[in-house]
Amino acid sequence: MTAIDDLRLRDWTPRSQLRTTATPVDHPAVPCIDAHNHLGRWLSGDGDWIIPDVAELLRIMDDRHVELIVNLDGFAGDELEANLDRYDRANPGRFRTFCQLDWGRLAEPSGEKSLISTLEDCARRGAGGIKVWKNLGLAIRDETGRLVRPDDARVVAVLTRAGELGLPVVIHTADPIAFFEPLDAFNERLDELRGAPDWWFGDRDIHPTFDELLDAHAALVRACPGTTFVGVHAGCCAEDLDRVERLVHEAPNYHIDIAGRIAELGRQPRRFARFVAEHADRVLFGTDIYPITDEQYRLHFRFLESADESFEYGPGEPIPPQGRWAVSALALDPAMLAGLYRDNARRVLNLG
Repeated sequence: MTAIDDLRLRDWTPRSQLRTTATPVDHPAVPCIDAHNHLGRWLSGDGDWIIPDVAELLRIMDDRHVELIVNLDGFAGDELEANLDRYDRANPGRFRTFCQLDWGRLAEPSGEKSLISTLEDCARRGAGGIKVWKNLGLAIRDETGRLVRPDDARVVAVLTRAGELGLPVVIHTADPIAFFEPLDAFNERLDELRGAPDWWFGDRDIHPTFDELLDAHAALVRACPGTTFVGVHAGCCAEDLDRVERLVHEAPNYHIDIAGRIAELGRQPRRFARFVAEHADRVLFGTDIYPITDEQYRLHFRFLESADESFEYGPGEPIPPQGRWAVSALALDPAMLAGLYRDNARRVLNLG
């Protein structure tokens, strides 16, 4: 038996001895829309499709009562066409592919004009919206070498045009707060950052602070009142729902999704349930799990609908992937579920 003094912290993976009964929730209360997922080639690692078998994905969707998945991997031009052909056009009504723009063009003299032209082309081809990734604010620089923030006037111009074209904007700004904090004994996400060191943005000589980025995020939304925004990952600030709520109050064009944030929302279930109750028309269901599995859909339904306490949000993981804690479910009022699961997304996506 290993002595405690000889046990390395990295090898310590305690198992909860809490004995509870899991509530199976096999289907959502109403057929749902997964408003945040990745089906393309961008994040696959090997350049191939994340979903090798579309028919199998459709089987999972049918079994779990998922009406439609939003695919955020369209990009532009030929890549957008490939995604539209593989998903939207081959399976009408089951997928909605968004485009992405190359914000690096802002380093060119006519970058803003070029981006607007590409956006208009994406709309003509059939993109359902535009995804703005976190590299805007963290990595993209203009012709002067200056970091381009989300509220840059050129970004405002492009995303104002998105609103004029009827394209909703799904935007990811910054990352979890811990990713901007020192890598010391107080950082609650060291396990995750140890495995993905490129996700650390705590070097103040290179990156803005978390608060600076979220301030710019809010300024962008306010500067484009005619554009519908979805702030992903619980408004890009799941650890500070008061901050998210302030922007929801200020900007009627702003919504959030829950994608990829069961870990954060599940350690404050009463607070987030209150948020949903007070802003029932502004929260969208999404998973950001790719490739999505039958098990993960059931986990999300359980998280939203049951009253279960202290369960794993990363089943089968020896160390929880987004923080060493368990989560508790929201037990949402059934009257809110139709909006969260489907109706809010249908409105935002212009599905009628």
